[in-house]
Amino acid sequence: MHSDSPLVSVEWLVQNLDNPKLLLLDASMNQVVGTAPLVYEQFCCIPGARQCDLENRFIDKDSPLPHTLPSETVFTQQAQRLGINADSIIVIYDNQGIYAAPRAWWMFRIMGHEQVYVVDGGLPEWQRQGHATESEFAQASRPGDIQGVFQAQRVCSCAQLLSSLGAPSTGIVDARSEARFYGQAPEPRPGLRGGHIPGSVNLPFVELMQGFKFASRSILAERFAATGIKSEDRLIFSCGSGITACIVLLAAAVVGYQSLALYDASWSEWGAGHQLPID
Repeated sequence: MHSDSPLVSVEWLVQNLDNPKLLLLDASMNQVVGTAPLVYEQFCCIPGARQCDLENRFIDKDSPLPHTLPSETVFTQQAQRLGINADSIIVIYDNQGIYAAPRAWWMFRIMGHEQVYVVDGGLPEWQRQGHATESEFAQASRPGDIQGVFQAQRVCSCAQLLSSLGAPSTGIVDARSEARFYGQAPEPRPGLRGGHIPGSVNLPFVELMQGFKFASRSILAERFAATGIKSEDRLIFSCGSGITACIVLLAAAVVGYQSLALYDASWSEWGAGHQLPID
């Protein structure tokens, strides 16, 4: 259906919107951290899009940490509610261009769904090209049959990360700003220490952007090469709460890195754990 890239263009989306297996999801979030949010005068979405609510539905409501991944059961319930089937081709965008859609993309990958893509440039690029929008999300006419199957290798826990510190074949990539990485700027959440996970490298997600879209593949490759991480390494991605880490993780997938994992709790957990080492 498509190339090996997890990204699709607005042009591709326009040409494929009538595919009966394609299901379009809007993963926009109300809270945008780490970059100036794009604010809309009134709500709009791409026609046919259904809401993939990462803040209220696709989360673990029992977790004390923000934006924690849902369980298999909760994911399955919410995805079926959206009418998603096991053979659905899921295409995701958000209203910031590239912000929350990568998180939704990786959530589906974590839950075992491989046919999932992100629209490069999202709603801003859709509007820039002059396409019409709608004022309401579409609703599913019937529940889907998708079943989440948790892929443990695509997630990293605090204990797993702690045990892998210093391992020669593991790279830890922090998507926060340089000032937060070095503890020179306060964390947006109270009670968190400044600094970074020992041995991690800093690759701020904003440095991978060109406007509302990703920079070219060659520029992305240069950014990753500059960090010194190796393509054969297992890469673990972190940020403040597990959202923007997925932007950098998606960029790594675009470049061709294979062994990718998300530290879901990210600095919300590590920065609060005073027994955990920091640099």
